[in-house]
Amino acid sequence: MKRRNKGLMLLVTLLLITLFSTTVFAADEAEYVPKLFGTFWALIPPLVAIVLALITKEVYSSLFIGIVIGGVLYAGGSFEKTLTHVLSDGIVGSLSDSYNVGILVFLVVLGTIVALMNKAGGSAAFGEWASKHIKTRVGAQLATIALGCLIFVDDYFNCLTVGSVMRPVTDRHNVSRAKLAYLIDATAAPVCIIAPISSWAAAVTGFVKGEDGFVVFIKSIPYNYYALLTIVMMITIVVMKVDFGSMAKHEANAAKGDLFTTGKKIYEEIDNEGKEKKGKVCDLVVPVITLIICCIIGMIYTGGFFSGTDFVTAFSNSDASVGLALGSIFALVITLVFYVVRRILPFNECMDCLPEGFKAMVPAILILTFAWTLKNMTSSLGAAEFVEVIMKNSAEGFAIFLPAVIFVVGCGLAFATGTSWGTFGILIPIVVQAFQKTDPAMMIIAISACMAGAVCGDHCSPISDTTIMSSAGAQCEHTNHVSTQIPYAVTVAVVSFITYIISGALQKAAGIGWAALPIGIILMIGTIVGIKVLGSGKEVVND
Repeated sequence: MKRRNKGLMLLVTLLLITLFSTTVFAADEAEYVPKLFGTFWALIPPLVAIVLALITKEVYSSLFIGIVIGGVLYAGGSFEKTLTHVLSDGIVGSLSDSYNVGILVFLVVLGTIVALMNKAGGSAAFGEWASKHIKTRVGAQLATIALGCLIFVDDYFNCLTVGSVMRPVTDRHNVSRAKLAYLIDATAAPVCIIAPISSWAAAVTGFVKGEDGFVVFIKSIPYNYYALLTIVMMITIVVMKVDFGSMAKHEANAAKGDLFTTGKKIYEEIDNEGKEKKGKVCDLVVPVITLIICCIIGMIYTGGFFSGTDFVTAFSNSDASVGLALGSIFALVITLVFYVVRRILPFNECMDCLPEGFKAMVPAILILTFAWTLKNMTSSLGAAEFVEVIMKNSAEGFAIFLPAVIFVVGCGLAFATGTSWGTFGILIPIVVQAFQKTDPAMMIIAISACMAGAVCGDHCSPISDTTIMSSAGAQCEHTNHVSTQIPYAVTVAVVSFITYIISGALQKAAGIGWAALPIGIILMIGTIVGIKVLGSGKEVVND
């Protein structure tokens, strides 16, 4: 409780500083360009934050140090300019951005809905029902993967919804919170990036100028090796009961009853709510289905569906932030009415869940706020311009290896900045310009490599929104999730890199770049089998 209260006080202090700084720091620095703009130094702040987070296992201070370093580099050592940039452009810019505010609203409302479901006993009832139908650890993990693949509309929505629904099930079968967080994260962005009807598809199509973006997106799906091979790897390690790296330790401890390994049960009080209630399965299922329907309606509403726009176009033009916020608010109201009318919870207990839901999301909100601020620092130093120059200078001369090179660059950029969409915006226009008139087939492969690399880097990055929300959805310590997930993501990345080299060679030699996918799948499965045979992977048996 003390940990949570400290987090709440820190958040309130941060908000107050934000409000006051808008009036204190009003100087116009629109014309200011830092001396280090567009150089490698632009990547130093996020890299420092990431390294510190992985070493110290403490994400708040690591992100803050990265932010300060970014401010110092931007200001050239000036104390006043550093303070102004960090507070005004960084924190204020993050918390005053309408898109970010919408995501925060969605987080808080979803936290409240989860608190309501727990207090009503819906989560416990669903866990009891699932324990009768899902009888093994393998079944619990496969069910999590299946649900994650079904909720492909938006990665934020995926992370928090899958975690809320499947957490009671995986807990009953002693699946570690770190493993649950990985399964959630691996079915969020990797699934959204190959789903034609998703907020990610909409983002990608908007970056493909001079082409039918939606058609290009559809054609690119078979070449999105990281996303496809991630799904293959998840199913393989679950079915074969293999874990490696630090995940093996977490799973071994979970088999003995310790789901957290580090003992940091930051959401324990919320989890224990409602265990004395005699809830029913419908007390969880109805709110979740309502949330899904309302969020989809909210997203297509923002895209103009109710003004005559067709469904696909409306979804492509949707504003995920506003749509999710609207949908979650309507779902909350319907859930409140559902519980009160059925006398599951009295109205005053429902209202008590509002601050509980907010407190449950304080860790995620704090990390997101710092991560967004760090991204602002990186952008102000010209990280995008630095990578764009590198790519333009290397886009000619080695077409066979270019998809693999783009994949690696996308990984690095997304890892350092924590944003997939920003990586799309930088790399896809360069790829289109390089191949649009000379080699359309290679353009599709290269665009896929860009998307795959962006998702891979986002998947690994501790400052990625999706990574943060996966930790929140699984209610797992964030540094535990990052440290256990990276070995898995890197394994898939290496196989994907090799597959892109094969694809580029096959495309240039015989025009059959698509033939690289089955080769990649065989390599992925073979890699997991090899890890198990060599003894690097640890089998966890608790069925």
